[in-house]
Amino acid sequence: MNRPGGISPLLKYAPAGTYVTVEQLPHGGSLQARMLSTQAVQLYWRYSLDGRTFREPIGVHDPSAPPKKMEPTPRGFSLAAARERCRELAMRHEQHRDDGGLRGARLSERERLAQAREEQRLAEAAATAAAAVRAQHSLAALLDEYVKLQRRKGRISAREAQGIFDLHVVEAWPAIAQAPASDLTQEQVMDMLRRLVEQGKGRTSNKLRTYLRAAYQCAIDVRVSASIPVAFKTYGVQSNPVALTKRDRQFDSADKRPLTTDELRAYWRLIEKLPGLRGQCMRLHLLTGGQRIEQLVRLRWADVRADSITIFDTKGRPGQGARAHTVPSTKGAARDLQALERVGDHAISTTKGVKSISGTTLSGWATQVVGDAIEGFQLKRVRSGVETLLAANRISREIRGHVQSHGLTGIQARHYDGHDYMVEKREALEVLARELSRGPTRSKAAKPHGIATSAKPRTQR
Repeated sequence: MNRPGGISPLLKYAPAGTYVTVEQLPHGGSLQARMLSTQAVQLYWRYSLDGRTFREPIGVHDPSAPPKKMEPTPRGFSLAAARERCRELAMRHEQHRDDGGLRGARLSERERLAQAREEQRLAEAAATAAAAVRAQHSLAALLDEYVKLQRRKGRISAREAQGIFDLHVVEAWPAIAQAPASDLTQEQVMDMLRRLVEQGKGRTSNKLRTYLRAAYQCAIDVRVSASIPVAFKTYGVQSNPVALTKRDRQFDSADKRPLTTDELRAYWRLIEKLPGLRGQCMRLHLLTGGQRIEQLVRLRWADVRADSITIFDTKGRPGQGARAHTVPSTKGAARDLQALERVGDHAISTTKGVKSISGTTLSGWATQVVGDAIEGFQLKRVRSGVETLLAANRISREIRGHVQSHGLTGIQARHYDGHDYMVEKREALEVLARELSRGPTRSKAAKPHGIATSAKPRTQR
């Protein structure tokens, strides 16, 4: 192996691994060499500090490098390049002599690198934690929190809100749904609403806006209302992005389309003798005056009496408890109530009273039974159909309101009128039962009658 003069002779008789001084350097210290087990020569800068000796590795000697080349080659250092490297180290050693020289500089550098790595680790951990917190306080999580609150309050609308949020926010806009709730913008809200309008779902668009606005208002009002769970506070919502959007009034008119008297009678004929739970539920719904479906299906045995049932009305009562609504049981309704299996807590149930059926289940049963017999039939049209029939039979608006639990929000009704209207409601429901059993409407106008008279029902001919 060809080694330039100055190194080979010195290493020839030196034991393997021994440090050999190649030359003393004018700028301090010396250039040393050591033969490795691979027969390569490792170069070092040897220096002293406070009576102690240290060696700083330079690199492997390249015997094929030009002798005067001052920069290292891919294979190592020439002697000239090694001297230059020693000179650089000596200068750095002198600059940091008060801080421990080259060794101190190395330690400081390692400490700085370690500190930098630790700071980076902490920053990454903080970013990960922040991302986790943001994910926990996403728009989807806020909407879920709102639905839970509505359920705890017994709001029937909670089920509808959950369905609308799932379909038209979480599934339709996954990136926005998983982003922090506090980041939602008015423009994003409008994109959600506009999408539904363009799909021909204008009423759903208005409902989504209502529920979204209510959810964000909870996150704002939690600072001033003790009745709102503290969980809403963690979302950090400062403003309501839905508040400045406009409700599209053209979609507000609900598609009631009340069933005509003849359609109600046709519906009655279809369910009058229908056996089983389906028939009992549909007849009970109609004979009690077309009560709100979601309220009726939640009827509990504890609220059933021999001559009446009590359901609970939460509609239109934000921030208030449910209002008890007692409905007299006419002969037909009482018969179907008695036919229900009296087990568990819930009267209208397919699970032995463990839980009630859903309103959509009852609506589905009715739609299946009616089929094509009544054009555009929907069970919700029974309620407005009943009110129309009662109005046609001279039942006053006030009594119709007491039968169906609506229009009872005035000061007089809430604070001064203590009458239970049970007699009037029973008479109105008896008129309903009588009219359902009549044949199709004749061209000749029916003789007016009202609930204030004691006239007996006319006999069907």
